[in-house]
Amino acid sequence: MKRQIIDTIENYDCIIVHRHVRPDPDAYGSQFGLAEIIKHNYPTKKVYTVGEHDDSLTFMRIPEKVADEVYTGALVIVTDTANTERIDDERYRNGDFLIKIDHHPNDDQYGDFLWVDTSASSCSEMIYELYEEGKVYKNWTLSDEAARLLFAGIVGDTGRFLFPSATLKTFETAGHLIQYNFDRNAVYDGMYEMDRKLLHLQGYLYQNFIIDENGAAYIKVTQDVLKEFDVTPAETSLLVGSLGNVKGICAWIIFIEEQDSIRVRLRSKGPIINQLAKKYKGGGHPLASGATVYSWEEADRVIEDLKELCRNYR
Repeated sequence: MKRQIIDTIENYDCIIVHRHVRPDPDAYGSQFGLAEIIKHNYPTKKVYTVGEHDDSLTFMRIPEKVADEVYTGALVIVTDTANTERIDDERYRNGDFLIKIDHHPNDDQYGDFLWVDTSASSCSEMIYELYEEGKVYKNWTLSDEAARLLFAGIVGDTGRFLFPSATLKTFETAGHLIQYNFDRNAVYDGMYEMDRKLLHLQGYLYQNFIIDENGAAYIKVTQDVLKEFDVTPAETSLLVGSLGNVKGICAWIIFIEEQDSIRVRLRSKGPIINQLAKKYKGGGHPLASGATVYSWEEADRVIEDLKELCRNYR
């Protein structure tokens, strides 16, 4: 499949790379990393990256604005996105050929070609693997910028290599990437430095979260709380892992109220939570998932489901 993907890339002069909504570092790392690899090895090709920008990821790159007509006859590649509902920019359907590259469970088998590897720590790790195949197959080379982007994606999706998804292969990949010329400290600063207002909100989370006897924990961050701390819903992504530092927590939810919905950020130290996320039209990894609900009453049902999950796990 990797060679089929490489052959397909060679056959198209225009390539548009998509990723999922509400992007994280791996979404950007795999999307921009792949685009950079293609541009570096095929400088005459037109390669575009699209999707709504997240300001917290500006240190990586900023997506481009692409006219509708660019999709005519183009190859579209979607990275790090399990299902079609989460693909950012519905014009992905308008291309000539569609490729899916992902490391989430393959519940939605969209695309003309699909390369899914759930054993990979991140989609960025898969893009590096694609580069390695291209190196052997087509004499590809890797630029410093592509290495920076892929490294950032891997760091983000493995929680700085702390998550169980970080395998020997992950560390070997990271070992190869850090041999390239980019500033690792700048990557870490861009990913983990926080404004004081976010640290204040983090303190609020620690002071107000609720946990039951089985380690099921949650906190509701309303729009009033966000206004109090002058934080946007997107900025709260940096705080999702905070409650994981609390002793006794088994799994947790951080609810973030937006204008017309409530974002559900699920994390776990053991129980498999992506099935719970799917129940509420979400999804993700076994220990890190997300969903959306549309009332606090529905949020309470998610909490009860999490409590049952942790009770059965314990």
